[in-house]
Amino acid sequence: MRHDDSQQFASDNYSGICPEAWAAMEAANRGHAPAYGEDVWTARAADAFRDLFETPCEVFFAFNGTAANALALAALCQSYHSVICADSAHVETDECGAPEFFSNGSKLLTVRTEGGKLTPEAIRGLAQNRSDIHFPRPRVVTITQPTETGQVYSLAELRSLSATCRELGLALHMDGSRFANACASLNCSPADMTWRSGVDVLCFGGTKNGMHAGEAVVFFDSGLAEDFGYRCKQAGQLASKMRFLAAPWVGMLESGAWLRNAAHGNACARRFSEAVAGLPGVRALFPVEANAVFLTMPAATMEGLRARGWRFYTFIGGGARFMFAWDARAERVDELVGDLRALAAAAA
Repeated sequence: MRHDDSQQFASDNYSGICPEAWAAMEAANRGHAPAYGEDVWTARAADAFRDLFETPCEVFFAFNGTAANALALAALCQSYHSVICADSAHVETDECGAPEFFSNGSKLLTVRTEGGKLTPEAIRGLAQNRSDIHFPRPRVVTITQPTETGQVYSLAELRSLSATCRELGLALHMDGSRFANACASLNCSPADMTWRSGVDVLCFGGTKNGMHAGEAVVFFDSGLAEDFGYRCKQAGQLASKMRFLAAPWVGMLESGAWLRNAAHGNACARRFSEAVAGLPGVRALFPVEANAVFLTMPAATMEGLRARGWRFYTFIGGGARFMFAWDARAERVDELVGDLRALAAAAA
């Protein structure tokens, strides 16, 4: 297969490691350090999260988002419980049954949504639909921030959801694989978007934010974190050289790169969406609120983009999805705009 390192916008997973994360890993690579999280880098990273969230939260590090989400949900559920989520939620569509597997069978109850956002009414309707012993008892609501369609829950929406969860005795979990992008979009503090809005557990994504790997599971209620370290070990998520999962977080959080990276990705998404707005046959499927742009266009236009070397996915809504990472280059964004304009004009 021919190697092509041209920058693509199919996924923010395509990007490399940002300088701040890379420098922290290089620094952690000097000399020896205790294993399994007993090192100064892991302690420093956990403290950085406590500073960021302005609260004494419990922090654990996992290799990837699937493990982080699945183990977090398993910590909130018994096997006879259920988890309410949007029908497009990553835990439902893209985690190969991991939440059910690690919870020993907790059922996912999906709500049909237009853009991936849950509402208090939808949660209440599903949670109160049945209360008999033959049905798995609802125990958790999980939301994605931003959603899989790139839309962001406002703080008011989050507080409304959490109030409904409290009323119904449900825990609230946030899948934050692009949590930084949501913070940049709303220009709010991480604390305001999580525990101050009633979120119990957050999975904070590092991979899409500029790291090589690594997600942080943040418990704002320490009681919910009981024995979570054992879950991580049992699931193969306890890194022996934990400092290499933790150190990049030190570089990202202490330098502020986590937020700068996200703001840049968001800005590039806006640049792209504004530049292609109004092109014949091209229409935005969802509002552009973070670093994702979804466009519907004729099949011939999509094939034309692929023929010119562009990669993108169409697994949500049938439109072309473009994701803009921490390292998106303005000139490369403009190249994509130019090709799409030419193809749209030819199709018209």
